[in-house]
Amino acid sequence: MSSLQEGDLTLRGTRAPSRLQAARGTEESAQGAEKPFQQVIDVSTGDPHRAGMKPVSFVRQVLAACVYPKLLDEKSLPLDARQRANTLLGICSGRSVGSYCATAYGIPYVCKSVTEFIMRRDCGVSSNPEDIVISSGSTKTLLMVLHLMANGEGETRTGVLTPMPCPHTLPALLNMDGLTLVPYQLLEDRGWAVDLDELHRALRTTRGHCSPRAIYISNPGNPTGHVQDRKSIEEVIRFAATEGLVLLADEMYQDSVYGQGKESLSYKRVLFEMGKEYSKKVELVSFHSLSSACMGECGLRGAYMEAVNLDPAVMKYLRDAQAPSSPPVLPQLALEVMVNPPTPEDPSYKTYSQEILHSLTTLSQNAQRACEFLNDLPGIKCQPARGGVFIFPRLHLPPQMVEEAKVRDHRHWTSSPKPFYKSMLGVEADELYCQRLLEEEGVRLGAGSENGQVDPNFHIRLCVLAPPDTLEEILARLHSFHLRLLERFP
Repeated sequence: MSSLQEGDLTLRGTRAPSRLQAARGTEESAQGAEKPFQQVIDVSTGDPHRAGMKPVSFVRQVLAACVYPKLLDEKSLPLDARQRANTLLGICSGRSVGSYCATAYGIPYVCKSVTEFIMRRDCGVSSNPEDIVISSGSTKTLLMVLHLMANGEGETRTGVLTPMPCPHTLPALLNMDGLTLVPYQLLEDRGWAVDLDELHRALRTTRGHCSPRAIYISNPGNPTGHVQDRKSIEEVIRFAATEGLVLLADEMYQDSVYGQGKESLSYKRVLFEMGKEYSKKVELVSFHSLSSACMGECGLRGAYMEAVNLDPAVMKYLRDAQAPSSPPVLPQLALEVMVNPPTPEDPSYKTYSQEILHSLTTLSQNAQRACEFLNDLPGIKCQPARGGVFIFPRLHLPPQMVEEAKVRDHRHWTSSPKPFYKSMLGVEADELYCQRLLEEEGVRLGAGSENGQVDPNFHIRLCVLAPPDTLEEILARLHSFHLRLLERFP
């Protein structure tokens, strides 16, 4: 079996079954099946709209007028929303969102808006539209870079230093392109901090196994909620410079730093403030997307990457990588709105600011509430989140349940031309925990084993960007299930 086939199995195996189980549970409830819950609540992924959060009005107003231009004359829409829609239609071929994008790397106007956003964010650090590539989602954007880096076999196979825990789709993406995952452990007892000694330890393990070429960083951490300070970012940059590693910086949740005393610092800003010794040398690719906390437009599938210090030939490849196709137009228009929001003199500014503040306040309060609640449950320990949309509590599960998970008959989603479930023996105990929680209480969480955590470090992943009432319902159901579980396995 090829690496690509194995990667496909991994993707399907970790995501499809539980998604389908959640959908089936909702359908069965709707048909009157005997369930102790009315509906399934899915907070396993960073999809706030799925959890019930409302979209940003200005974004939807602009997109609505772009999709249906007659709304440009609709006086009930704010004037600045209609003006923005008119401007964006003007950059679309034939003034239609249904037209193809003229370039493989994205609409030039949107690329320019992205660079202007980056320069505002980074206090004037220069950004060039030629360094921007837009694609249909952060996964595809990252895949383009990984595909370019894939090379060699055995000892020469490309390795990527990867945090443990990491985003739950990342291991499969690395496998799909035949890259070796080189794990470095985040320090849970220090709030999931990145540790320089651990990076050096991980690098030493690659000798004779692979050729490390990149380090992947998620800041704010997905799924840990850790936020790096300037000192930590500088340490990683120096490490990458010394070891000749490309920095892959996932900064999707840069808009959601809420921990006291924490600030949102981009890797690019810190890199350039460290002086030319580093700013002219370190290769950096940073990623951002519509799935950010404040936007939450995950289903629109729009993202961009900015590449710094890459060889011109490499940059040309990345900008042409989607050819002869091109990124879809509507997500690019949403990206433009994300990076170029209303300003104080605009009619929509007050409503926009209130909605963004509401999302951030909800996120901050929910993260604190959920962490405190879970820490009061026996057998659960949760580190406080400082940013992002997840918390990642540890489960101390009864030994009997761990053994049951190893031998229990489960079902696995195949990747055949006609997918079906087949029997599979043994799962991780945290996956069994999540399966039973879904079946008994209708709450879908993510198993920490999907994020690279291994026995005996069992965890669960929970998106806390949800309406407060929904979060309380989740916590109540989780409380009931968890106590029953402990009674079942005394």
